[in-house]
Amino acid sequence: MIAEVFQYAGERFADIQMLRYQVPGFDELTLRQKTLIYHLSQASLLGRDILWDQNGRFNLRLRRILEAVYTHFSGDRSSADFAAFAVYMKRVWFSNGIHHHYGCEKFQPGFTQEFLHQALEQLQAEHIALGYSSLEALEQELFPVIFDPSVMPKRVNQAAGEDLLLTSACNYYAPGITQAEAEEFYARQKAEGDQQHPIMYGMNSRLERAADGSLHENVWRADGMYGAAIRQIVQMLSRAIPYAENERQQSVIRKLIEFYETGNLAVFDAYTILWVEETEGEVDFTNGFTEVYGDPLGLKASWEGYVNYTDHQATRRAQALSRNAQWFEDHSPVDARFKKPLCRGVSAKVINAAILGGDLYPSSAIGINLPNSNWVRAEHGSKSVTIANLTHAYDEAARGNGFRNEFADSTQTVSLMDRYGSICDDLHTDLHECLGHGSGRLLPGVDPDALKAYGSTIEEARADLFGLYYLADEKLVELGLTPCQEAYKAQYYSYMMNGLLTQMVRIQPGHQIEEAHMRNRALIARWTLEHYPQAVRLSEQDGKHYVEILDYPLLRTAFGTLLAEIQRIKSEGDLQAARQMVERYGVQIDATLHQEVLERYSKLHLAPYKGFINPRYTPVCDSEGRITDVHIDYLETYDEQMLRYSKQYNTLI
Repeated sequence: MIAEVFQYAGERFADIQMLRYQVPGFDELTLRQKTLIYHLSQASLLGRDILWDQNGRFNLRLRRILEAVYTHFSGDRSSADFAAFAVYMKRVWFSNGIHHHYGCEKFQPGFTQEFLHQALEQLQAEHIALGYSSLEALEQELFPVIFDPSVMPKRVNQAAGEDLLLTSACNYYAPGITQAEAEEFYARQKAEGDQQHPIMYGMNSRLERAADGSLHENVWRADGMYGAAIRQIVQMLSRAIPYAENERQQSVIRKLIEFYETGNLAVFDAYTILWVEETEGEVDFTNGFTEVYGDPLGLKASWEGYVNYTDHQATRRAQALSRNAQWFEDHSPVDARFKKPLCRGVSAKVINAAILGGDLYPSSAIGINLPNSNWVRAEHGSKSVTIANLTHAYDEAARGNGFRNEFADSTQTVSLMDRYGSICDDLHTDLHECLGHGSGRLLPGVDPDALKAYGSTIEEARADLFGLYYLADEKLVELGLTPCQEAYKAQYYSYMMNGLLTQMVRIQPGHQIEEAHMRNRALIARWTLEHYPQAVRLSEQDGKHYVEILDYPLLRTAFGTLLAEIQRIKSEGDLQAARQMVERYGVQIDATLHQEVLERYSKLHLAPYKGFINPRYTPVCDSEGRITDVHIDYLETYDEQMLRYSKQYNTLI
C-alpha cells in the first residue's frame, strides 16, 4: 500500500497561497497531552473576534454581511461580480479585516455597489441581524467603508510628518484622538509609574474620550471591553488546568486567568515571569495581547494565541545556542556599555505548531521570542522558539518554483542556496529569536518606548543583524550547527537579494514600505549597499538587476558595524537617529526598479504571501462525556474553516 502524500498547497487567490501544515507525532502524544492541546487550541480560537475588532471598528459587522452574501447568494455565482466578491471575501478573511495584512492598505473591491446592494436585498433579516433599522441605514454606514478609497485607507500609517492616529484605521484609539494626546497620556503614566519595573503601559486597552474631553482607558478584561470573548477564553483555559503536565504549568494558566479577570498589567508581568520559568513541559502556548505592530505608536498589543509542543531533535540546535548565550553576548561587536553582563534564563527550542490563532492566523510568524517587557527579559530571561512544521510547509510548497533561478545572479549562487538555504534560514531564525532579541541592554533611565513609531523596525533590525553577524562565525561550525564555513553565504545572498529586490513583490506600485519587518530588511540591505560598495553591489545583465556579492567576509564586517550602531540607537533611546536611519534606508522605493521586479515575478505565477489552514481537532468522548481520545484531520477547505470559525467562535457580535 502506497502511503498517501500530504498535500501542503491549498487554494490560491489574489496574492495569497494557502498552505496546510502537518502536526507530526500528534497521535503518539499521551491522552493527557492531547486533551491539554485540545482545550488550549479552543482558547486560541476563541479570541478571533478580538483581533478583528482591533484591526478596525467596522470589521465584525462587515464580516457578518459579507459572509451572509457569500453563503446565501441566490444569483449567478459564475458572474464576474460574484467571482470578484469571492476573492474580496477570502482576502478579508485572510487579513482579519478589510486592510491588507502586510501592506495595511484597504482592499479595493472588484465588484460594484449595485451588486452588493442587490445581493443584500435577497437576504433574510436573520442572515445579518446587526440591528440596523433598515438596509438603507446599513448601507449608509458601511458602504463608504468598503467602497470609498478615502475612508479609512490605511490600517496602520507610518508616514513621517503625519498624525499617525488620525490617519490609521486600527481600533486601538477612539476616533479623533490625536497622536500628541495619546503620547502625552502615556508619557504621564510612565513618569508616575515604577521606573525600575515598568508595566507595559497601554498594552491591553482602547484609549477613549469622555464627555468632558478627558482621556481614559477602556481595559480589555472579563468584565470590560471584549469581556464576552475573554470570559469564554477563561472558561476554556480553566478546562485545560487539570491536564497540565506539571504544577508550574497549572500556575501559569491560573495567573493568565487572573490577568484576564483583572486586566491588571502587574499581574500580566507576574504571569509572564511564571511562563518564562516554566520550561519542563512538552506542551506550551501563548494566549493574549502580545505584539504591538498593529498600533502605529507601538504600545497596544494585538490578540494572538497558539499551541505547540517540542520537536526534540531540532531543539538540540536551539539549545546549543542558548547554552552559549553569554559567549555570543560577550563577543558581539557592539559597545561594551550596551552588553548584558549576565544573560539570564535564555531558553530556546524548536516546536511544532498545533494550532494558530488571532494575529498568528492565517499568516504566521516562523519564530517567536517573548516576553516583550525589557525588565522581565533582563531579570528572568526569555523563551525563543522556531516553528519547525511551518518552515517545513513553506519549504515543501516552494520546491522547484523557479524563484531563485530568476533572481539569483548565477547558477553557482542558486546551487549554494539550494544546498545550504534551508539550514541557514532555520539557523538565522534561531539566532534572531533566541539570542538577537535577548541581546543588549538599555542604559539606565532610557524609556523602552523612546523610539516611538520607529521602535519595532529598529528592534527587528537589531535581531536580524545579530543573526547575520554570527551566521558566519566559526563558533557555529564548532557547535555543529553549520556543516561548513561556507554555508553562511547562502543566507547572506538570500537576505541581500530580499532586502534590495525581491521583497518589493509585496508592495503595490506607487506605495512605500510600511511594515516593520520589511522596513528592517530594506534598511539593512540598503545601508550596506551604500556604505560597503566593495562588499556588495547591484549589477545589471540583459536589462535585469541582480545582487552581486564581491566580498563575503567584508559583508560580515558591514553587518557588525551596523549592528553596533543599531544597538547604540536602541540602548540610548536615540529617536532622531532612529528616524533618520529608517526614513533614509527603510521606506522609499525606486519606482523603476520596483516595476522591473514586479514584471519578472509575475512571469513565475507565484503568490508573494502564504498562510495556513489549521488542522481540526475532534474530541472522542465516552458515555459520561470524558475525553478518551482526540482525533486530528486536515480535510477542511479554507472556506469551510473560515465559515465554521465565524459560527463556532463568534463571541462579540
